[in-house]
Amino acid sequence: MEVTITKENFESLKNGGQPLVVDFWATWCGPCRMVGPIISELAEQYDGKVVVGKCDVEENEDLAVEFGIRNIPTILFFKDGQVVDKLVGAQAKDKIQAKFEAML
Repeated sequence: MEVTITKENFESLKNGGQPLVVDFWATWCGPCRMVGPIISELAEQYDGKVVVGKCDVEENEDLAVEFGIRNIPTILFFKDGQVVDKLVGAQAKDKIQAKFEAML
């Protein structure tokens, strides 16, 4: 299950003990709409192993700036509170899933 990432809950999720995947997106972004269903599917598949969140860059500009998000979709992969990997732009499911696997 996906969670909505906000400035208020980000730190606790990032330091929560499980790997965290954050999809930075916006409602008007076409490629984001292509990646969204893949992220949702992987969130269900990895439920209990990886926390998966979506962060709307329009509503959470501070987080987008903090991580230098200039293009969306951008997917950041956190382990032990640190960014360990990143994907920018629309990606195939197998490529995204390989990044999930690498964190386990």
